[in-house]
Amino acid sequence: MNEANNPLKKLIPSNLYNRYSGILSLSDLPLFLIDTNGAIILEYIPYPDFCTNVCQGKGAPVCPDYRSRFESGESGRFVCRHGLENILVPIRLDNQTLGYVAGIQVYQKGNEYRKHLIDVQSLQGDDGPELEYIAKAISALKTMEPDKIIIHEQLCRQIAKNISLDLSESASHVHPDVERLSIEKEILEKKIIDLEAKNMSLCVNPHFLFNTLNCIARIAYFEHSHTTEELIYCLSDLLRYNLKQEDQLHTIGAEIDNIEKYLYIQKARFKNRLEYEIEVPEHIKSYRIHNMVIQPIVENALIHGITPKRDGGKIKIYAEEYNKEIIISIMDNGNGFPKDVLQNIQQSESSSGLGFRSTDNRLKRYYGEQYGLKIVKSDYSGSTVTITIPAQTVVR
Repeated sequence: MNEANNPLKKLIPSNLYNRYSGILSLSDLPLFLIDTNGAIILEYIPYPDFCTNVCQGKGAPVCPDYRSRFESGESGRFVCRHGLENILVPIRLDNQTLGYVAGIQVYQKGNEYRKHLIDVQSLQGDDGPELEYIAKAISALKTMEPDKIIIHEQLCRQIAKNISLDLSESASHVHPDVERLSIEKEILEKKIIDLEAKNMSLCVNPHFLFNTLNCIARIAYFEHSHTTEELIYCLSDLLRYNLKQEDQLHTIGAEIDNIEKYLYIQKARFKNRLEYEIEVPEHIKSYRIHNMVIQPIVENALIHGITPKRDGGKIKIYAEEYNKEIIISIMDNGNGFPKDVLQNIQQSESSSGLGFRSTDNRLKRYYGEQYGLKIVKSDYSGSTVTITIPAQTVVR
C-alpha cells in the first residue's frame, strides 16, 4: 500500500491521543504508532534518548531491530541487541498490516546489567553523538518489574486492537460510537483491576513512608531539632503531592506551594549558594494547570544553572496575566543549559531535552498549539523558560 494513502494516517486527525488518554495514564513506558516503513506517525509516550539519538541513528525512522522485524513479518515481544524489552503489535485491516503499536524500551529487572555491557565506543561512529552524551543516555535507561512490563504489553495490544476496529468502522462508513466506548470502558476497567491486583504494595508503602517520616519529625521536635523537623514535614508533603496519580488540573497555587517546599529543602542543602524568589499574584493562584509542569523546569534551572556555578545563584519564579493568557517565567542567573542539552531541546524531532518536549506536547494537546514551553534565553548570564496557558480555567 502507498503510505500516502494509508488510512491509519487519516485517522490521526481524529485526536487519537485524547481518545486513549485514560488508558495511557496507567503506564509511563514508551508507546508510539509507526507505519510499515517504521516512520513515527504518533508518539503517545516519548521513548528514551538512547533509542532516539544513539541506537536509531540520524535520519532513520526506527532502530535496525525493528526494521529487521518489518522485513521478516515478526511481531510481539522481543529483546533488542542492547538488552531492552520491546514490543511490536500490528494494526490490521482486511488482513493487511497498516502499521504497528510499539514501545516498552526498558530493562526487565534482573537484566539491567546488560546496559553495562554496551560498547560505547562502537556507537559513536564518524558522525554520531559525543561519548559523554551516549554514556548519559545509557545510564538514563529505566529498569522495570516484569509485571508492569506485562501490563504495558497488554495495553499496547488493546490499543492496536481498538485502532483496527476504528479503521474497520471508518472503512464501512458506520458510526457505532456506543460500541467503541463500551470496548474502551471494558479495557480501562480491566487495566485498573490488573494494576490494583499486581501493585497493591504501592497503596501500602507510601502510607508506611509518610508515617515513618512523621514519626522521625516528632523525634526531631522533642530533641529540639526544629529545622530538621520542618525539613521532614516538607519532604513528606512533597512526596505526597508528587505521588498523586490522577490526571487532573491542579491550581497554580498548589503547584507553587509544592515548589516552595522543594526549594526550601534545596536551600538547606546548598545554603548560601542558593537564593530564590517567588512572585505569583493571588488571583493567578486560582487558575489551574497540569500537575508537575512547573517543578521540573525549576529543577532543571537548579541542576544546569545554579549547581555548576561555584558561587551558586538565584532562581526567580513569577507569573503575570496578559492578553487572556497566564505566563509563568522561571529565571536563573546560572551558566545556562549545556550546548548539547540546548540543541536537543530546540530540535523538534528530538525526544530528548530533560522532559521539555513531553511537557510541551502535554500542554499543547490540552490547550492548543499556541501554548506550552518556550526557552526565552539561555547563555552564561542565565536562563529563562516560560510556561504559557490560557486564562480561562478558574476554580470557582
